[in-house]
Amino acid sequence: MNNLVIKRFLDASFFRSFSRPTASLTFLLYPRRNVVSVPSVEEDGETVNFPRDREDTGFSCGLNWALAGKGVIVKDKAFRNLKTSELRQKGATVAESLSGLPVLVRGNALGGASEISKPQFSKLLKHACFYPVTTHISSVSDIYVLDGAIASSSKCSAKVRIISDSPSAIFSLSNVLWKVPSRAISHDPCPLTVYVASSISQGVVDAVRLGAQANENVIAADIDCASLILCGKAFSDASATKEALATLSEPVISARGGIPLPARLLVSDDSVILLFAPEDIIQSCAYQLVSADSGVVLSSQDVAPYFPIKNSSGPSLFKFPIAVVLVTSDSSGTIPSISKLSPGQAAYHFLAGYHNGKFMPAYNKGPSSVDALELAKAFLSKLKDNQTTSFLINVNEGEKSVTGKVFLTLVQSALSKNIPSFHPKGGDLKGKYKSFLSCKFQEIPEELSF
Repeated sequence: MNNLVIKRFLDASFFRSFSRPTASLTFLLYPRRNVVSVPSVEEDGETVNFPRDREDTGFSCGLNWALAGKGVIVKDKAFRNLKTSELRQKGATVAESLSGLPVLVRGNALGGASEISKPQFSKLLKHACFYPVTTHISSVSDIYVLDGAIASSSKCSAKVRIISDSPSAIFSLSNVLWKVPSRAISHDPCPLTVYVASSISQGVVDAVRLGAQANENVIAADIDCASLILCGKAFSDASATKEALATLSEPVISARGGIPLPARLLVSDDSVILLFAPEDIIQSCAYQLVSADSGVVLSSQDVAPYFPIKNSSGPSLFKFPIAVVLVTSDSSGTIPSISKLSPGQAAYHFLAGYHNGKFMPAYNKGPSSVDALELAKAFLSKLKDNQTTSFLINVNEGEKSVTGKVFLTLVQSALSKNIPSFHPKGGDLKGKYKSFLSCKFQEIPEELSF
């Protein structure tokens, strides 16, 4: 196979001659090493003699080749990163919002069996009895692509490519990702891939046998494959989609030196505060938070939210927090209303995440792909390196829970007053912490203490 054949294959008019993948096409897509070496990502004309991209008309040889590497063959046209007005011209509409869809994840580090097996995920993506997701997307005339990132940090973010059969899905998901330079995906060694099959047959989902937990709207993630599948109208459940993306992005963020944390940011004047709290507290003071969405990336010098913030004109990157606030809920009278923690105590209470008689490791209510104990160790190291002050606030010391403005007042007092160090008032709560953590984790470092 010479360069002329490769050029012809990648030429847009040649792509249009294929309505379905064929044996000869498969051979072209996956050439043997001793035949020809072709890059699997977009390249420009300076490195490979491809025709110039024409994405304004839906023909881009480099993009088509990259999609083929993900198992999606462009039947007619592929449009990437269209503007809102352009998506509307293609027929995009605002889909009715969904909520509460289950997130099926393979590989949950927080424990419990995987909600979807490796064979099931593979079958749904590529090998279903009917048309699997990749074949379905390949069968539509126009494919829509959106590139973005989880977290705005240039060094620690996780790049994401969304491949969809619907302009409405791209329209909806465009608010989920941070914008990135046009070539960010092609230059990233491990981008996450999201496949959106909004019009896929219910028979495909049924063939995978996901059981009663899934209907035509499916959210399925495979951490090892760094891939997410959204079937039906699942793309309109923003909360569940973000939860799945956060889980997939954690290994990438960690590998790049960031610490993925299920926290929120509270900015007061020029002070940035890292907040770990249960959902009811978050919702009661959401108006004061940078974003109500869970997830930030903590690096050596700064902190970045996972998802775009509500104030589009605001910053996307914040300086390293001056304080950490961990919220607990204890009505036994053991934990004071507000107290100062040492770095080891902060990491310990972060690891346990105690609320109303229950423990939530690392304050994470959803699935996670990183070990909670390793996360606590990394968190401890950052607190020590930056000499960050930490506080523990008990929102359930009396008969009435502390929420909203009263809670924010407590946070402000922590920064401005001389808060005493944490000293429990007796009781058996310490024993409950120890019992839970010893059962959940094999060995707790001595530096982590109640």
